[in-house]
Amino acid sequence: MLTSEERQIYRRHLQLPEIGEAGQEKLKAARVLVVGAGGLGCPILQYLAAAGVGTLGIVDADKVDRSNLQRQILYGPADLSQPKAATAAQALRRLNPLINTEVFNCRVTLGNVRELVGKFDVVVDGSDNFPTRYLLNDACVSFNKPLISGAIYKFEGQVSVFNYQGGPTYRCLFPQPPSAQEAPNCDATGVLGVLPGLVGMAQATEALKVILGIGEVLSGRLWLFDALTFQTRALKFARRPEQAAINLDTANTADYADLCGAGVTSISVQELHERLASAHPPFLLDVREPHEFAAGHLPGATLLPLSTLERGVATLPKHHPVVVYCRSGARSTKAVERLQTDFGLTNLLNLEGGMLAWEDAAMGDEVMR
Repeated sequence: MLTSEERQIYRRHLQLPEIGEAGQEKLKAARVLVVGAGGLGCPILQYLAAAGVGTLGIVDADKVDRSNLQRQILYGPADLSQPKAATAAQALRRLNPLINTEVFNCRVTLGNVRELVGKFDVVVDGSDNFPTRYLLNDACVSFNKPLISGAIYKFEGQVSVFNYQGGPTYRCLFPQPPSAQEAPNCDATGVLGVLPGLVGMAQATEALKVILGIGEVLSGRLWLFDALTFQTRALKFARRPEQAAINLDTANTADYADLCGAGVTSISVQELHERLASAHPPFLLDVREPHEFAAGHLPGATLLPLSTLERGVATLPKHHPVVVYCRSGARSTKAVERLQTDFGLTNLLNLEGGMLAWEDAAMGDEVMR
């Protein structure tokens, strides 16, 4: 039952025959998991919270960075270096103290995806990488949960709803993931600040329709938006039984970590610490942009941005181990794959999680002291 305060707050919903009090009670009872509290996640979370979705799960292991503020509108300068998931939850409680939030300061992995997805009714994917998208798809198929997916690139965005009432899954639309070299990355290419707001609002709209059971859900349709022309179109796609059958139990789960990066050998932060303390430390290659390098880098690292990688290949050791890193591991994966494929280097290691993982580990060590 709705309280008198809730009836006041959601009065405009209650006036809609398609929603009414029964629909608002559905929203109050709903549990929605939002993966990613970044450009897409911010508008998704804001509108679902304002709409009265009773419980919002927020998954994000990142911290607020100054470069986020151009598009991640839940945060401000005072939030810099703070965990996104917890900071977003605080902002949502100020926006609507009647809802509940559950914070998961982590990345979605094969080890935790069952527990995360199993707790919620609907999953909204605001992540920025293909391994997470495929992993969430397979988990939603396993638990028969709808998945509202969005993606952005420069000036373009797309939204679809997967695994909804027997409809197509993400793998039906994208059976094969792109290679690391083909996969777009906003860290390296940039994005129009308002674009994730538009796409995230579309995802929030679909989530509300799914919960309420109203309208025509974007199942079997991919909504495309071009901000430069303001043109939209919807492409239809069909369910592929062989792809729709893939779930956490039938997929080759060993491949999740290597999606979009086949053949890339990784090194953990802990192992890198140990190697740096050894008599023969590895060569450190930073493939971020100069302004990122200036803001902080691993001691002794050499800067060679991904955008100018080919120009500096001759300066890299050919037989001594080279650890390649970036902010989160996406660009460094591309760099390793390109150096291996185009230049035949076989001495490369990709730092898992990049600078974010390195800083997390350093913070953890400080707490332990």
